[in-house]
Amino acid sequence: ALPIYKKASERLTEIISNFNPGAVSILDTACGTGKHIENLMSRYECEGLDINKELLEIAEQRCPGIVFHESDMTEFNLRKKFDVVTCLFSSIAYVKTYQNLVKAVSTMSDHLNRNGLLIIEPWFSRETYYVNTITANHYDEKDMKIAWMYNSIMKDEMSVLDIHYLAGTPEGVIHFSELHELGLFDDAQYRKAMTDAGLEVHYDKDGLFGRGMYIGIKNL
Repeated sequence: ALPIYKKASERLTEIISNFNPGAVSILDTACGTGKHIENLMSRYECEGLDINKELLEIAEQRCPGIVFHESDMTEFNLRKKFDVVTCLFSSIAYVKTYQNLVKAVSTMSDHLNRNGLLIIEPWFSRETYYVNTITANHYDEKDMKIAWMYNSIMKDEMSVLDIHYLAGTPEGVIHFSELHELGLFDDAQYRKAMTDAGLEVHYDKDGLFGRGMYIGIKNL
């Protein structure tokens, strides 16, 4: 497992232990390829949910025996409840609009046991988002080199990342791009969505990666 996910999962376990020490089960929404679950499955009964079938196929290989659900995080019904529901790595921003944020948070809250936790790692707000910048990253191994870079722009109240990749192996180099559109929500919007979903809201300013963390407790 990548150290970054291992470290994040250890910090997440710490937060869960502080707020709900008896927690046994976790649903990780927008779980992607299952890297968080990979680091949590030895301690908790985990399930994952994502809208992307290809990512879930990787997750199933990475986390044998774990149940994964192909569904939209704004409207799913698994007919069961969990002690913890997570939405990490700022994936919540893929809902794009505040209306969808409310739907997603409400749906997640509906899947919580009493005293359960909804843990959301936020994306930037309109005030904190950086625009007109260029970001570059590089992965460098003997037989695999990857470079990717993107501009950060704001459009229609959303952050838009147009990411371009160059991936090279001894067999050749390929180029591809991805367009990511993410909603920009502020503190008041996260808090209102969670409060309206019957959650008592706490905020951890550090979170897992310095982006902060909203923790909602289902007291009702």
